[in-house]
Amino acid sequence: MRSTAQNAELALLLEVASTPKPGNVDREHEYPDLRFEQFVAGAVGAADGLAIAGDGGPVGEAFERAIAGMSDQRGGNTQFGAVLLVTPLAAAAADGPLTPETARAVAEATTVEDAVGFYSAFDHVDVAVDDPPSEMEVPDVRRGSDAAAALREEGTTLYDVMVESAEIDGLAAEWTSGFPRTFETARKIEGREGPVTDRAAAVFLELLAEEVDTFVVTQHDVATAREVKRRAEAALDGEQSVHGLAEEFVDRGINPGTTADIVAGGVFIALERGLEL
Repeated sequence: MRSTAQNAELALLLEVASTPKPGNVDREHEYPDLRFEQFVAGAVGAADGLAIAGDGGPVGEAFERAIAGMSDQRGGNTQFGAVLLVTPLAAAAADGPLTPETARAVAEATTVEDAVGFYSAFDHVDVAVDDPPSEMEVPDVRRGSDAAAALREEGTTLYDVMVESAEIDGLAAEWTSGFPRTFETARKIEGREGPVTDRAAAVFLELLAEEVDTFVVTQHDVATAREVKRRAEAALDGEQSVHGLAEEFVDRGINPGTTADIVAGGVFIALERGLEL
């Protein structure tokens, strides 16, 4: 029987192996400077940090350790967002049944030191982030570990950081609302038949058609993100080839990373609840 940490690592591997997921790296699509093999290496590298979470250790320490290991490949940031989503879920699973309530409790119980660990993770890898709003009450994450003193002085927890970003970042919104899309993704994957990688790819397209991907907004702009949503809707309706859309988005550098991260989290939840491979 796999451990929680092994399920977390496996979820990262199954997500990147799922194809087609328009715009994402998968086993059939790559970017010139970001390859499938680097995502595989990133997932394996994250294992030590995920093990800390799976043993019920501090979320911030687990996340920082996982990102340090993930970055030990030449592609740079492969699964920062997916690890950010899976880490608190793994910590929740360490204490008993994984539910929205237990996951929310873990998020809300994060500490100042968890926030320090989260910021320190930015020392290991470049992450695309928006300029913070002028009214933001937490330090810019791009300060990395240099923000530690300010976080401790203000008593800012990791949950506080996520609250500040929830309106503009899809993963922060999951953190602060009980991970609703992630648990719904697990339900959808569990309700389908066939290889898990095929199920995950199909659910990815559904998610992409439901909501604007906030990473596309960060990478490009709101108009591009809305176009991605419309094109995914067309693919679901059979008006657009999913494979063609995947090729086009890679060519244009459009990578719906937030949606992929939620799929990874959903796969993890499903595995923890007994999904068989």
